[in-house]
Amino acid sequence: MTKNSSFFTSGMKLADLIHLDYKLLLLLPRFGLNLGFRDQTAEECCARVGVSSQLFIMICNIYAFENYSPRKEEIDQTEIDQLLAYLRHSHSYYLDDRIQRIQDQLKIMSANSDLAHQKILNRFFEEYKNEVINHFEYEEKTVFPYIQSIGVGKKATGYEIEIFEQNHSNIDDKLSDLKNIFIKYWPADSSQKERTAILFNIFSLEEDLRKHTFIEDKVLIPLVQKLEQNYGK
Repeated sequence: MTKNSSFFTSGMKLADLIHLDYKLLLLLPRFGLNLGFRDQTAEECCARVGVSSQLFIMICNIYAFENYSPRKEEIDQTEIDQLLAYLRHSHSYYLDDRIQRIQDQLKIMSANSDLAHQKILNRFFEEYKNEVINHFEYEEKTVFPYIQSIGVGKKATGYEIEIFEQNHSNIDDKLSDLKNIFIKYWPADSSQKERTAILFNIFSLEEDLRKHTFIEDKVLIPLVQKLEQNYGK
Protein backbone atom coordinates (compact mmCIF):
# COMPACT_ATOMS: atom_id res chain seq x y z
CA MET A 1 0.00 0.00 0.00
CA THR A 2 1.23 3.50 -0.80
CA LYS A 3 0.34 6.68 0.99
CA ASN A 4 -1.78 7.90 -1.92
CA SER A 5 -3.67 4.66 -2.63
CA SER A 6 -6.48 5.56 -0.23
CA PHE A 7 -7.29 7.59 2.82
CA PHE A 8 -6.61 6.23 6.30
CA THR A 9 -9.25 4.28 8.21
CA SER A 10 -9.61 3.49 11.91
CA GLY A 11 -9.18 -0.23 11.18
CA MET A 12 -5.59 0.28 10.04
CA LYS A 13 -2.71 -0.43 12.40
CA LEU A 14 -1.51 2.80 13.95
CA ALA A 15 2.10 1.81 13.34
CA ASP A 16 1.32 1.52 9.62
CA LEU A 17 -0.08 5.05 9.58
CA ILE A 18 3.15 6.38 11.09
CA HIS A 19 5.22 4.50 8.51
CA LEU A 20 3.10 5.97 5.72
CA ASP A 21 3.45 9.52 7.02
CA TYR A 22 5.94 10.19 9.81
CA LYS A 23 4.55 13.72 10.38
CA LEU A 24 1.60 12.06 12.14
CA LEU A 25 3.97 11.57 15.07
CA LEU A 26 3.36 15.23 15.86
CA LEU A 27 -0.35 14.55 16.37
CA LEU A 28 0.00 11.76 18.92
CA PRO A 29 0.65 13.92 22.03
CA ARG A 30 -2.37 16.09 21.22
CA PHE A 31 -4.56 13.01 21.54
CA GLY A 32 -2.77 11.55 24.55
CA LEU A 33 -1.36 8.70 22.46
CA ASN A 34 2.09 7.30 23.18
CA LEU A 35 4.42 5.19 21.10
CA GLY A 36 4.55 1.47 21.82
CA PHE A 37 1.16 0.50 20.38
CA ARG A 38 2.46 -2.77 18.87
CA ASP A 39 0.01 -4.04 16.23
CA GLN A 40 -3.07 -2.32 17.60
CA THR A 41 -5.36 -0.54 15.18
CA ALA A 42 -5.97 3.18 15.38
CA GLU A 43 -9.42 2.44 16.76
CA GLU A 44 -8.03 0.22 19.52
CA CYS A 45 -5.39 2.79 20.48
CA CYS A 46 -7.96 5.58 20.60
CA ALA A 47 -10.36 3.50 22.69
CA ARG A 48 -7.60 2.87 25.22
CA VAL A 49 -7.24 6.61 25.92
CA GLY A 50 -10.89 7.57 25.47
CA VAL A 51 -10.43 9.42 22.18
CA SER A 52 -12.82 9.36 19.23
CA SER A 53 -11.17 7.28 16.52
CA GLN A 54 -13.38 9.03 13.95
CA LEU A 55 -11.93 12.41 14.94
CA PHE A 56 -8.38 11.07 15.11
CA ILE A 57 -8.53 9.50 11.65
CA MET A 58 -10.18 12.55 10.12
CA ILE A 59 -7.39 14.79 11.42
CA CYS A 60 -4.73 12.30 10.31
CA ASN A 61 -6.21 12.40 6.81
CA ILE A 62 -6.23 16.20 6.83
CA TYR A 63 -2.55 16.24 7.74
CA ALA A 64 -1.49 13.46 5.38
CA PHE A 65 -3.45 14.18 2.21
CA GLU A 66 -3.66 17.53 0.46
CA ASN A 67 -6.68 16.39 -1.55
CA TYR A 68 -8.63 15.24 1.51
CA SER A 69 -11.65 17.24 2.64
CA PRO A 70 -13.98 15.88 5.35
CA ARG A 71 -17.37 14.79 4.11
CA LYS A 72 -20.51 16.26 5.64
CA GLU A 73 -21.22 12.90 7.31
CA GLU A 74 -17.81 12.96 9.00
CA ILE A 75 -18.30 16.50 10.25
CA ASP A 76 -21.76 15.70 11.58
CA GLN A 77 -20.37 12.73 13.53
CA THR A 78 -17.66 14.79 15.18
CA GLU A 79 -17.96 15.10 18.95
CA ILE A 80 -17.66 18.81 19.64
CA ASP A 81 -16.10 18.41 23.09
CA GLN A 82 -13.36 16.16 21.73
CA LEU A 83 -12.67 18.53 18.84
CA LEU A 84 -12.34 21.46 21.25
CA ALA A 85 -10.03 19.40 23.48
CA TYR A 86 -7.85 18.63 20.47
CA LEU A 87 -7.71 22.31 19.48
CA ARG A 88 -6.79 23.35 23.04
CA HIS A 89 -4.03 20.73 23.19
CA SER A 90 -2.78 22.01 19.84
CA HIS A 91 -2.62 25.56 21.19
CA SER A 92 -0.50 24.41 24.14
CA TYR A 93 1.68 22.33 21.85
CA TYR A 94 2.40 25.27 19.53
CA LEU A 95 3.20 27.72 22.31
CA ASP A 96 5.04 25.48 24.75
CA ASP A 97 6.87 23.30 22.25
CA ARG A 98 7.11 24.40 18.62
CA ILE A 99 7.25 28.19 19.02
CA GLN A 100 9.38 28.04 22.15
CA ARG A 101 11.86 25.75 20.40
CA ILE A 102 12.24 28.20 17.49
CA GLN A 103 12.62 31.12 19.88
CA ASP A 104 15.38 29.30 21.78
CA GLN A 105 17.16 28.58 18.49
CA LEU A 106 16.87 32.22 17.45
CA LYS A 107 18.44 33.43 20.69
CA ILE A 108 21.38 31.08 20.29
CA MET A 109 21.98 32.03 16.67
CA SER A 110 21.44 35.77 17.04
CA ALA A 111 23.84 35.86 20.00
CA ASN A 112 26.68 35.65 17.47
CA SER A 113 25.30 38.51 15.37
CA ASP A 114 25.65 42.25 15.83
CA LEU A 115 23.35 43.97 18.29
CA ALA A 116 21.18 45.57 15.60
CA HIS A 117 20.35 42.21 13.99
CA GLN A 118 19.70 40.69 17.42
CA LYS A 119 17.17 43.38 18.31
CA ILE A 120 15.36 43.21 14.96
CA LEU A 121 15.07 39.44 14.98
CA ASN A 122 14.07 39.06 18.63
CA ARG A 123 11.51 41.88 18.42
CA PHE A 124 10.01 40.45 15.23
CA PHE A 125 9.56 37.01 16.72
CA GLU A 126 8.29 38.33 20.05
CA GLU A 127 5.63 40.29 18.18
CA TYR A 128 4.66 37.17 16.26
CA LYS A 129 4.48 35.10 19.44
CA ASN A 130 2.23 37.69 21.08
CA GLU A 131 0.00 37.67 18.01
CA VAL A 132 -0.38 33.90 18.30
CA ILE A 133 -1.06 34.14 22.05
CA ASN A 134 -3.79 36.73 21.47
CA HIS A 135 -5.30 34.61 18.70
CA PHE A 136 -5.47 31.53 20.90
CA GLU A 137 -6.74 33.46 23.93
CA TYR A 138 -9.63 34.85 21.91
CA GLU A 139 -10.59 31.37 20.81
CA GLU A 140 -10.32 29.85 24.28
CA LYS A 141 -12.00 32.68 26.21
CA THR A 142 -14.69 33.71 23.73
CA VAL A 143 -15.22 31.21 20.90
CA PHE A 144 -14.85 27.88 22.69
CA PRO A 145 -17.08 28.76 25.69
CA TYR A 146 -19.75 29.92 23.23
CA ILE A 147 -19.50 26.62 21.35
CA GLN A 148 -19.68 24.59 24.55
CA SER A 149 -22.77 26.51 25.62
CA ILE A 150 -24.65 26.03 22.40
CA GLY A 151 -23.41 22.43 22.24
CA VAL A 152 -25.49 21.58 25.30
CA GLY A 153 -28.54 23.33 23.92
CA LYS A 154 -28.21 26.68 25.66
CA LYS A 155 -29.36 29.50 23.44
CA ALA A 156 -26.63 32.11 23.31
CA THR A 157 -27.10 35.80 22.59
CA GLY A 158 -24.71 38.47 21.41
CA TYR A 159 -22.40 36.12 19.56
CA GLU A 160 -22.46 33.65 16.69
CA ILE A 161 -19.86 31.61 14.86
CA GLU A 162 -20.17 33.88 11.81
CA ILE A 163 -18.31 36.55 13.79
CA PHE A 164 -15.43 34.14 14.30
CA GLU A 165 -15.55 33.06 10.66
CA GLN A 166 -15.37 36.61 9.33
CA ASN A 167 -12.44 37.55 11.56
CA HIS A 168 -10.55 34.25 11.49
CA SER A 169 -7.04 35.21 10.43
CA ASN A 170 -4.14 32.98 9.48
CA ILE A 171 -1.45 32.96 12.14
CA ASP A 172 1.19 31.54 9.83
CA ASP A 173 1.49 34.58 7.51
CA LYS A 174 4.31 36.26 9.43
CA LEU A 175 6.34 33.06 9.29
CA SER A 176 6.85 33.67 5.56
CA ASP A 177 8.58 36.94 6.41
CA LEU A 178 10.72 35.19 9.00
CA LYS A 179 11.73 32.53 6.47
CA ASN A 180 12.78 35.20 3.99
CA ILE A 181 14.92 36.93 6.61
CA PHE A 182 17.04 33.79 6.90
CA ILE A 183 16.93 32.75 3.25
CA LYS A 184 17.58 36.17 1.69
CA TYR A 185 18.92 38.69 4.18
CA TRP A 186 20.61 37.19 7.23
CA PRO A 187 24.41 37.76 7.23
CA ALA A 188 26.22 35.00 5.36
CA ASP A 189 28.84 34.65 8.07
CA SER A 190 26.28 33.17 10.51
CA SER A 191 26.16 29.44 11.10
CA GLN A 192 24.70 27.68 8.07
CA LYS A 193 23.86 24.67 10.23
CA GLU A 194 21.90 26.71 12.75
CA ARG A 195 20.12 28.71 10.06
CA THR A 196 19.07 25.54 8.22
CA ALA A 197 17.79 23.94 11.43
CA ILE A 198 15.67 26.99 12.24
CA LEU A 199 14.28 27.11 8.70
CA PHE A 200 13.24 23.47 8.86
CA ASN A 201 11.38 24.14 12.11
CA ILE A 202 9.72 27.27 10.72
CA PHE A 203 8.59 25.49 7.54
CA SER A 204 7.23 22.62 9.64
CA LEU A 205 5.37 24.96 12.03
CA GLU A 206 3.93 26.94 9.12
CA GLU A 207 2.54 23.77 7.54
CA ASP A 208 1.13 22.57 10.85
CA LEU A 209 -0.61 25.89 11.52
CA ARG A 210 -2.09 25.84 8.03
CA LYS A 211 -3.66 22.46 8.78
CA HIS A 212 -4.87 23.77 12.14
CA THR A 213 -6.64 26.66 10.42
CA PHE A 214 -8.14 24.23 7.89
CA ILE A 215 -9.62 22.15 10.72
CA GLU A 216 -11.22 25.20 12.29
CA ASP A 217 -12.57 26.50 8.97
CA LYS A 218 -13.74 23.22 7.43
CA VAL A 219 -14.76 21.19 10.49
CA LEU A 220 -15.34 23.40 13.52
CA ILE A 221 -17.26 26.23 11.85
CA PRO A 222 -19.65 23.98 9.83
CA LEU A 223 -20.29 21.87 12.94
CA VAL A 224 -21.15 24.93 15.02
CA GLN A 225 -23.33 26.35 12.25
CA LYS A 226 -25.38 23.16 12.40
CA LEU A 227 -25.69 23.47 16.18
CA GLU A 228 -26.86 27.05 15.77
CA GLN A 229 -29.55 25.91 13.36
CA ASN A 230 -30.69 23.27 15.82
CA TYR A 231 -30.72 25.45 18.95
CA GLY A 232 -30.98 28.95 17.58
CA LYS A 233 -28.43 31.75 17.61
